[in-house]
This record gives sequence, structure tokens and C-alpha cells, in this order.
Amino acid sequence: MTSSVAPGVRLGRVSFVWRPWLVLVTLLLTAATFLVFCLSISVGDFPVGLSRVIATILGRGERVDEFVVMDLRMPRALAGLVVGIALGMSGAITQSVARNPLASPDILGITGGASAVAVFLVTVSGGTAAAVAGSVGLPAAALAGGLGTGLLVYFLAWRRGIEGFRLILIGISVSAVMQAITTWLLVSADIRDVARAQAWLVGSLDDRSWDEVRVAFWCTVVLMAVVAGVAFQFKPMHLGDDIAAGLGVRYSRVRAVLLLCAVLLAAGAVSAAGPVPFVALVAPQVAMRLAKYPTPPMLASGLVGALLLIGADLVARTALPITLPVGVVTAAIGGPFLVCLLVRANLR
Repeated sequence: MTSSVAPGVRLGRVSFVWRPWLVLVTLLLTAATFLVFCLSISVGDFPVGLSRVIATILGRGERVDEFVVMDLRMPRALAGLVVGIALGMSGAITQSVARNPLASPDILGITGGASAVAVFLVTVSGGTAAAVAGSVGLPAAALAGGLGTGLLVYFLAWRRGIEGFRLILIGISVSAVMQAITTWLLVSADIRDVARAQAWLVGSLDDRSWDEVRVAFWCTVVLMAVVAGVAFQFKPMHLGDDIAAGLGVRYSRVRAVLLLCAVLLAAGAVSAAGPVPFVALVAPQVAMRLAKYPTPPMLASGLVGALLLIGADLVARTALPITLPVGVVTAAIGGPFLVCLLVRANLR
């Protein structure tokens, strides 16, 4: 009797049922992200047609279009693309490791730690802090704060391994502490420093430079390569730690590497665009439902994150009476989505 299962499918995996659909959804998301990316570049005080934008990206545009597209608008759009991919993949990793849809860098305190360190450098004037802020820069400080907070949450949650529920509880506690520190810094600081800090805390893609985009781009590319290499060993862990250990997977090491990549992806995204809320929470769940996959797919989650962030920035710039930071729009989308997740969890 011949088997009807497609070749190359591993025993115990249900991915062979959804893999063709996952590939199709990934391709459609790639096309939609590229279309919204070009549309975001084309809209502005000096409109540029989609065909001219694509031609300019391919190196066939006119000199005026090259200046508008590549010099003025490309850094902002590319920052939205890179930050969205980083946040989406970071959320997919944390939700897969914790096996909980509420696990995201926002909930686990990673963005809160990055925000607290950045606000500290902005609001504390003079002395060592001012020297560090001037030499290292706000993005690097936010990256260090996010990484330090992520490592703190990991070590506090470690008890002969990582259990998802304990990781989320400790992450919520650390996030609350970081939020309290940030609030205290804002209350006690000079009003001019508070205004600067608040503009960064909302999350925005305004005035992005090529240097910021370049650093975020290469960090994201390197971390994506690491995640792609480790993800093959992570697949058996969906069947349980005991089965993964029986298959020869060092699940503690794999889980630690993936969580470190998730922390670095989230911290890098925060350092480039500020703490944009809810993208890392929403994107993996939307990708999982679109792909009909049992766990959040990494690449599709990154594409949904990029599509969500670029689309939200486009809405914030064009569809509202006043121009708003992109974090305001993502919060308006993510808040109701979080309530829906909580309601669904209570119904179960």
C-alpha cells in the first residue's frame, strides 16, 4: 500500500497539510508588502506615480524622482520595512517559545527597558549620562536597555528551563517596573527634555537617516540568518521537550538562542523607531491565521509586521486631519486585538 503523504515530511509533523498554502500566503504577503512600500513612497507633498517609484528603485528613474524617492522618502519607508520585519519575527519567536499568544516584546518588558534607558539619557542632563548620550547615541542606549532587560527576564524566569507562563508573569512584572521608572523620570525632568522624550516614546518613523536604517537593516539580516539556522532544530520542540530530547535536540540551548535573537530583534527595532506598540503582538497571530499554521510562521509574521507598520504610517500621514506618529495608529489597532485575544482565552 502506497502512502499519500508528500515526500520530505517528518513523522509527527502536520506541516505537510499546510505547507503549500503557507508558501502561497508568504508570496502574497511579499507582493502586498512591496506594493504598500512603493505606495508609501509615492505619497507626499510631491506625488510620484507607482510606476515611476518602481522604475526609480530599479535604477531607471529620472534625476528628480531619484532625489525624491531615494534621498527624501526611502529612509523612512525602509525603516518601516525593517522595523516591521524585526518586530513581527521577534513576536513570532517569543510566542512560539512561550506557547502563548500574549508573549511579545511589549508584554515581556523588552521595549519597556529600552524606553527607560533612553528616557534616562534624554532627561538627565549633565554629568556622565550626558556624555554617554552624546558619544553613544540614543539608539545604541535603547538597544543596550532592551538587551539588558531581556536578559534579566530570562534569568529571573529560568528554573531548570523556561516555562511559558512563568516567563510571561515575570515579563509583566519587569515591564511594570520599567514603566514606573520611565514615569518617574518624566515627572522629575525638565519640561523641554520631557517633550523630547515623549516624542520618542510614542514610536515614530519621522526623520529617519540612512545611518539608522543601515544599522537596523544589517542587524535584522544577520539575526534572520541565525533564526533560520536554529529554526530547524526548534520544530521538534512543538511536540514537547521530552520528544525533542529523544530526537537529540538540545532544547534548552535552542530556546536560549532563539530568545536572545528575539530580544536583539526587538531592541534593534526600538532603537531605530522607538517603542512602536502592538506590532509584535498582532503580526504573528494574523500570520498564523492567514497561513492556517499551528504555530506563528517566522517569515510570514515578519512580512505581516512590515505590512502593518508601513500601512499604519501611511494612514497616519495621509488619512487623518493631522499627521500623527505611527505608534498612535498601531496602538489603536493593537488595543482591540489584545482584548479579543483575552476574550478568546477566557472562553477556552
